[in-house]
Amino acid sequence: MKIDDYELLIKLNEIGTIRGTAKVILISQPAVTQRLKYIEEYFGTAIFLRTSKRLIATPTGEIIIEHAKRVLDHERELKNRLAESGKEIQGTLSIACSSIISQRFLPAILGEFTSTYPKVAIDLVTGISEDIRRDHKKYHVCIIRGAKLKETTSIRLFDDPLYMFDTEPFPKDKLKERPLISFKSDDSMHELVDNWLYHHQDKIKPLKTMTVDQIETCKQFMKQGIGMAVLPESVSDSMMDRYPHIPLEVDGRSVTRDTWVCYQEGIRKLPQVDHFITALTNTNFLGYKVE
Repeated sequence: MKIDDYELLIKLNEIGTIRGTAKVILISQPAVTQRLKYIEEYFGTAIFLRTSKRLIATPTGEIIIEHAKRVLDHERELKNRLAESGKEIQGTLSIACSSIISQRFLPAILGEFTSTYPKVAIDLVTGISEDIRRDHKKYHVCIIRGAKLKETTSIRLFDDPLYMFDTEPFPKDKLKERPLISFKSDDSMHELVDNWLYHHQDKIKPLKTMTVDQIETCKQFMKQGIGMAVLPESVSDSMMDRYPHIPLEVDGRSVTRDTWVCYQEGIRKLPQVDHFITALTNTNFLGYKVE
C-alpha cells in the first residue's frame, strides 16, 4: 500500500462518491475505481458499500479508514520532525489559500520562495475561506478573508477595500436600479454587501441578483453591461480608470475585507513554515506592508 492509496480512501469517505473524488484529486473515474478495487483486494474485504447516492463504509472499511488516518498522521509527523531537525530548509509546506489571494498575490510570493528554497515541496489548496476554516487543522498555513481563525495565531496581512462597479454612471440625486452580479464567496462577504445596500437603499436598488461561480466571471459580466458588481480593490485596480465606480462606505468608514495568515501554535518551529510566514509578512499588499 502506498501513501496515495490511504489518502484516496480518506477522500472517498469524505466526499462519498467516486465521481466527486475523481474531480477533486484530478484523475479519471475509471482510475479511481481501479485503485479502490486494488485496495479492497489487498485487504481482502469490501471497504465501501455502493449505493445509488453515495459510498458507505462497511464495518471493516471503517477500521481500515481509521488505520489510513493514523498512517497519514504518522507520515506527516515524521516529515515535520525531519524538516525541523535538518539544517537545510526542506520538507513539505501545506498551504490553504483564499482563491482571490492565490490568483492575485500568491504566484509571485511562491515564485520567489521556491527559488530561494528549492527543496521545499509545496502542497497548495485554494478555495473560499469558509471551506478553509472548516479544515484548517489539515494545513501548516491558512490565508483567509473575513474574520481571523479562532484558536490560531492570526496576523492581518492587509485590508482590501470594496467598490461597486458598473458600465453606467452612479447618479448622485437619483435612485440607481440595476441587476447585481455576485460571485461565489463565504457568508461574511455577502453580509458586508447586504449591510451596505441596506444603508444605501435610497441610492442603490438591485433589480435582481445573478450569482456566478468565480470573481473573474463576475468582472466580465459587469464589463458587458449586464449589471453592477461589488469587487475588492485587489482584483480591480486596473478597472478604476475605465469604469464608473463608488467605494463602499458605512458611516464614513470604508467597507473592507480583512486578509489573514493563520497558523497553529508551535508550527513555526518548522523552518519552511517560518520562512514562508516571514515572506508573507514582508510582502507589500496594495502598498501596505505588515508591521
